[in-house]
Amino acid sequence: MPRFEPFAALRYRESIDLDVVTAPPYDVIDDHQRAVLAARSPYNAVRVELPVDDDGCDRYQVAARLLATWMDEGVLVADESPSFFLYRMGFTDEHGRVRQTSGVIGALELSVPGEGDVLPHEQTTPRAKSDRLALLQATGCNLSPIWCLSPAKGLAQLVEPSGPPLARCTDESGTHHRLWAVRAPALIGAISALVASAPLVIADGHHRYETALALRQLRERAGAGPGAHDLIMALVVELTESELAVRAIHRLLGGLPREVDVVTSWAPLFEARPVTTGPADLLELLAPAGSLGLVLADGSSWLLRPRPGAFPDDLPDLDAARVEHARQLLPPHEVTYHHDHAAAVAGVGSTEGAVTVMLRPATVAQIAATAERGECMPAKTTYFHPKPRTGMVFRSIDPPMGSL
Repeated sequence: MPRFEPFAALRYRESIDLDVVTAPPYDVIDDHQRAVLAARSPYNAVRVELPVDDDGCDRYQVAARLLATWMDEGVLVADESPSFFLYRMGFTDEHGRVRQTSGVIGALELSVPGEGDVLPHEQTTPRAKSDRLALLQATGCNLSPIWCLSPAKGLAQLVEPSGPPLARCTDESGTHHRLWAVRAPALIGAISALVASAPLVIADGHHRYETALALRQLRERAGAGPGAHDLIMALVVELTESELAVRAIHRLLGGLPREVDVVTSWAPLFEARPVTTGPADLLELLAPAGSLGLVLADGSSWLLRPRPGAFPDDLPDLDAARVEHARQLLPPHEVTYHHDHAAAVAGVGSTEGAVTVMLRPATVAQIAATAERGECMPAKTTYFHPKPRTGMVFRSIDPPMGSL
């Protein structure tokens, strides 16, 4: 079963305002947002999470030297003893409800997918992993935690914090992030045992997990023995409805020939019904209508209800799977993914030959059932919200290159 253990963390010193130095995970940051984050502080975590070339140094050297400099200057301070970290995100969901997600950050033992007890929950889209591997090698640091789900019952209750948080910040969306250190041996043992009692499912961070595996393999080939490279920093959250907010990821299909009528092309699969209220209200209609949404270049909106028996029996009962199947009926085109439905709709007007397909989110029950079967959902099925903040805690593997 998965080994999960505390670690001696690297953290910003207490006097630093975490509001200005933390950042979202690297894979949800665009160029504009990176510039905004970097401008907030010379110590913002985005400078090492998404570094840029500077003064003749490549970006990986830049990240390593920044980390080393921040440590030398006391901006980052290493904990003296290993800890778990209780992590809580308080937010308001899409329906205006006040919610929270609580979990524990620790060091999770790596295992090859299919051979161990850490399972992917959805297929991944192709992406160059050389960038993340080069950054991991240069910095010798897990800069942000991957996010794993545990079916073990009781984890949410076990990680109920007490006392004031060790660190806190509020992000751009108004989500409150809070961190508590766990150093009591009895609680550390209870957390480790509970997490190890059932296989874990990766919710976010598949590419970072694969990158950490690649580093471990490189070390093994070089003759390295067991070490910190055998584990990765992970946030583990109980796989339960009360702890998770899952949003859909919508599809913008671009480059379709002007003469293509998507409604007609998909008629064998979906019953189409026009919507008169416009695309802004379409999202709220999907679940009650049991339908997907479609926004066309002419501004019209449609509800697409799957026809009974139209899809293969072995196709997962997920909108993402239905869309991937339906795309085969269209001419060659490009697809981009948006968790923000407004951005997906806006893309129709700014992208040649584009339509937007709006999906219903996968449920926690569907995620759990898929994990129990050992299967993977289609790529870009789920968007877990909110995202853990990069910079709340770092995990060192090696001394960074710049400090050697």
